Amino acid sequence: MDTREIANAFTELLKAGRDEEAAAQFNDPDIVSVEAMEGPMAEVRGTAAVKAKAEWWYGAHEVHETQAHGPYVNGDQFALRFYIDVTVKESGERMQMDEVGVYTVADGKIVEERFFC
Repeated sequence: MDTREIANAFTELLKAGRDEEAAAQFNDPDIVSVEAMEGPMAEVRGTAAVKAKAEWWYGAHEVHETQAHGPYVNGDQFALRFYIDVTVKESGERMQMDEVGVYTVADGKIVEERFFC
């Protein structure tokens, strides 16, 4: 699969709410995930760490709605725009997030995901 095919298939899985399946199918075992924040989750490496980060996120937030727009492909990268409506479980604060994820593909797998907000 080329980058556009990977981007389309990955995005369709996300839009269908099948995030774990998308990660299992397309993430490289040594993927690097970089968030636009400070702290221990700012940069993680490997599929186990990315899965743990996702579990932390869903454990800490009540998700009301997510939308994924795109993909937007350029060379070996593609971008997705995310709208996320969540309530932080600890504080009860509801917030809406508008975020862009840039994904880098090599040898048929996503080797890096980098988020901008």
